[in-house]
Amino acid sequence: MNHRPLIRSAMPADLPALVALEAGFDSDRISPRAMRRLLQRPTAQIRVIDHSGGLAGASILLTRRGSRVARLYSLVVAPSARGQGLGDALVDDAIQLARLGDCDRLSLEVAASNTAACRLYARHGFIEAKRLPGYYADGGDGLRWVLALDQGGAH
Repeated sequence: MNHRPLIRSAMPADLPALVALEAGFDSDRISPRAMRRLLQRPTAQIRVIDHSGGLAGASILLTRRGSRVARLYSLVVAPSARGQGLGDALVDDAIQLARLGDCDRLSLEVAASNTAACRLYARHGFIEAKRLPGYYADGGDGLRWVLALDQGGAH
C-alpha cells in the first residue's frame, strides 16, 4: 500500500457497518446492543477505515480510569480488503492512541488458531504473554499478547 488509509473515529451512523464487520468472526462477536453501548462509552475508542463506500476495517481500544494498560478489544478487516495493510494501519493507530492516553502497555487477546493475526501483532512488537485454554465461546484457546509502549513498537 503506497499511502496510509484514512482512519477516523466511528459515529453512531456506522453501527450497521460495524455489526456487519463483526459478523466476519466465527464466534465471540460483539452484539449490536453492545456495540451501541461501546460507541457511547468515553473509555472506548472505536476507529474505522472507510473504503469504497463502506467500512473496510475497525478497531476498538478500551481504557480504564486509573490504569496505564490499554486493551485492543477488537480488530477486524473486511475479507475483501485484506492484504492491503489495513490491519497494520489499525494496529499503528491503536498504539498511538494508547500512548496519547498515557498508557505504558497495550494488551489483547486473539484466537490461538488465528495465525495471520498473531503474525500481525508480532510484527508490531507484541510479545505472547499467556495461553488462555478454552477462552472463546467455541472452546478455542486464546493467546494474550502485550506490547510495552515505552519501548516503541510502531514501525
